[in-house]
Amino acid sequence: MNKEINELIGNLKKRNIEGFSFSVKDKAKEKILELIPKNASVGFSGSMTLGTLEIISALEDRGNKVFNPYRPGLSKGESLELRRQGSQADYFLASPNAILHSGELVFLSAYGNRIAGVSYAPNVILVAGKNKITSNIKEALKRARDLAGPLNCKRLSWNSACIKDSTCHNEICFPPEYKRMCCQSLVIEAEITLGRLKVILVDEELGF
Repeated sequence: MNKEINELIGNLKKRNIEGFSFSVKDKAKEKILELIPKNASVGFSGSMTLGTLEIISALEDRGNKVFNPYRPGLSKGESLELRRQGSQADYFLASPNAILHSGELVFLSAYGNRIAGVSYAPNVILVAGKNKITSNIKEALKRARDLAGPLNCKRLSWNSACIKDSTCHNEICFPPEYKRMCCQSLVIEAEITLGRLKVILVDEELGF
């Protein structure tokens, strides 16, 4: 096991967060399918990491009720409603923008369903590759704002202030001139409910 990941799992445990580690993403996918019962409902937030695992289609194919706001043909209102429902599903899947080696988890969100689901869904499973591990909160926030934010805006063709130079311009990035990705932020420092929050770490670079 990667020493850094092994230490991080220990630091998560101190914060009442259960951690798992796998050398490859396929094993991580198998673990998620094992953790989520076939009769459970599932919500999720947009994530390149989850997309790489192809976990959403696997859950849908086996019969889980998945609140998927990204299905083709949905109106904006329908997509937002599925986001709301998904944040209250039995299980919520997401990937943090950054994880501190000391165990804190950092998230940015545009619509807020990511923040809501991670904060309050009955069961939360977070997946991250080793590329998201950072040494301190300053580095974690910089990663979220200057790396993940611009790349996601480019992927979605959002006219954010950071899209040209991959640098956060938080002081000017407001509508209607700009459409920003980082509207809400969340730092998880600990979990009060034993077993609610699980983090699956993969010794590969996944997503951004």
